[in-house]
Amino acid sequence: MNVTTKKTLTGIFAAFVFALVALFSPVAPTASAADCGTASEGIQAGINCAEGKDVPGTLFGGSDSIFTTIVNVLLFLIGAISVIMLIYGGIRYTTSGGNSANVTAAKNTIMYAIIGLIVAFLAFAVVNWVLSAITTNV
Repeated sequence: MNVTTKKTLTGIFAAFVFALVALFSPVAPTASAADCGTASEGIQAGINCAEGKDVPGTLFGGSDSIFTTIVNVLLFLIGAISVIMLIYGGIRYTTSGGNSANVTAAKNTIMYAIIGLIVAFLAFAVVNWVLSAITTNV
């Protein structure tokens, strides 16, 4: 692959990742002025108004915590990239034309993609196990 093709593929991949981040980023709904009360209710009323609705307030904890959300999104991205690389390795394998170097490279791509999927699943299991152990003892 020449340098121009690599730069193009890197740009497409970066745009894809940014699109996924923008798509899955939570957006806090804004409260209307009617929901916030009056100035005579004090500072705490303003803090409660600015907090938003359905926004995770805990760093660790249940399924709605910030850490769990970040880890789940990252593990989803790792799994998606592994599946894409598995498909890419299969395409390289079928189009290798019997060339032993291309077949070996395609097999390595498939093997590393499968290893990536296994690592993603194990990481998901370990993170959820550790978080459940931490949050139940607190």
